[in-house]
Amino acid sequence: MDKNIARLRRAKTTRSHIRKLGVPRLSVLRTGQHMYAQVFSADGSVVLASASTVETAVREGLTGLKNATAAARVGAEVASRALKAGIEKVAFDRSGYRYHGRIKALADAAREAGLKF
Repeated sequence: MDKNIARLRRAKTTRSHIRKLGVPRLSVLRTGQHMYAQVFSADGSVVLASASTVETAVREGLTGLKNATAAARVGAEVASRALKAGIEKVAFDRSGYRYHGRIKALADAAREAGLKF
């Protein structure tokens, strides 16, 4: 089985479970160069907050864009934007990625910034 197909299968299972919960979803996309995070509404139709290492406000002062420090900055930024939008509790959608490294750094930073998973 292809690695990406297995990841997408895990993501599909997780998203179906989150959909039943009926809470906003914090979704993460990890590429080789950047990290992206978005908070979707409970039905998944509207993006309520987002942050990524592509944005100049996030990448300012970072030495690299593909490390855990950059992921933590993205997590803190998306959490602050979600709190400004009135969202305090989300379900963490790791998109089938293993919970370690950059994904863990992003989640921990979002929790420290005030989001509840």
